Amino acid sequence: MNKLSIKSWAEEDRPREKMLRKGVPALSDAELLAIILGSGNINESAVELSQRILHSVDNNLNTLGKLSIKELISGFKGVGEAKAVSVVAALELGKRRNSADISQRTGIRSSKDAFLLMHPVLCDLPHEELWIALMNRAGKVIEKTKISRGGTAETSADIRLILKAAINGLASGIILFHNHPSGNLTPSVQDDLLTKRLRESAKMMDISLLDHIIIADNSYYSYADEDRLSL
Repeated sequence: MNKLSIKSWAEEDRPREKMLRKGVPALSDAELLAIILGSGNINESAVELSQRILHSVDNNLNTLGKLSIKELISGFKGVGEAKAVSVVAALELGKRRNSADISQRTGIRSSKDAFLLMHPVLCDLPHEELWIALMNRAGKVIEKTKISRGGTAETSADIRLILKAAINGLASGIILFHNHPSGNLTPSVQDDLLTKRLRESAKMMDISLLDHIIIADNSYYSYADEDRLSL
């Protein structure tokens, strides 16, 4: 039996040709994924392989985005290293597009703006990471900096590193971010302690802690919104 490739299908069944004729919105998620994969395997077309992959994650592209290259290769017959790399790269581009230049376009005016800035960076990680966004007085982001990386349940925070980055960047404000891979948005005692220590330490340098945002999947918790910055 010959391998089923996109070129061997009837023209009306080829996702690339369909895109050219009808436009991107006409394609299903499986058809778009099939274009990235390029071909299926000896027993199925690229679209069938794509449907199988999507079915395994309940057709949730966010869940698909959490799969590693190794998981794609080991979990799906017909997906080799090249295909897995292409899928991961395409999904990463999609995430980065969502936050591209948000600080330059509109600045950070709300917790939602802050969440959108860092969601693509933190939403799919299987471990915790701690980041800061350094802000100027106009509400623009000077830079984003990763402070630390931890395990599945916690990460360490060195107040000195955070303040050093803020001072070197001539920042007037700091927004603190970290993720909860468990999906639970409830702040921990350690989260509360870090918020208090950073706020007090930054204040001594005439720098404001503007918010502490916890990200889990597509949701977030804002200390500022909950009026808990002054714990």
